[in-house]
Amino acid sequence: MRHLTTTFLSLIIMSGVYGQTLSDTEELTRLLNEFLEGASRNDASVHDRFWADDLIYTGSGGRRVGKAEIMDDVRSAPESEPEDPVTVYTAEDIRIQLYGETAIVAFRLVATVQAGELKEVTHYFNTGTFLKREGLWQAVSWQATRIPDDEEEGQ
Repeated sequence: MRHLTTTFLSLIIMSGVYGQTLSDTEELTRLLNEFLEGASRNDASVHDRFWADDLIYTGSGGRRVGKAEIMDDVRSAPESEPEDPVTVYTAEDIRIQLYGETAIVAFRLVATVQAGELKEVTHYFNTGTFLKREGLWQAVSWQATRIPDDEEEGQ
């Protein structure tokens, strides 16, 4: 009976942990997709929510910045005109690893630029480290790496 009780309690505890992990995974996936949609529109409020104040961001071109620089760039971007190219960001192959209140989110970023009839698609590997603070996940570290065009077919 003692083993049965221990097994039953273990299953209850494990199901609670699994439920929390699934919930956090779903929340991080939702947050990522919401961010990419907002970044496609250059939405400052989405950037502000996504990035932590103590962010370290290394872009694919090697530029290292913090949240303040990102927000300055977003806010100073000119308003788009109807004839301007439209960029849409999406995520593929999202992988999330949870470590309590810390999460690693890795994915393939797809940047699709439509300029009239011309369409250009660029792929990047992105990896972000998120911390859950006061119940909210935010990115504290980010690394973006452009995938060379000649390597795309092998991915």
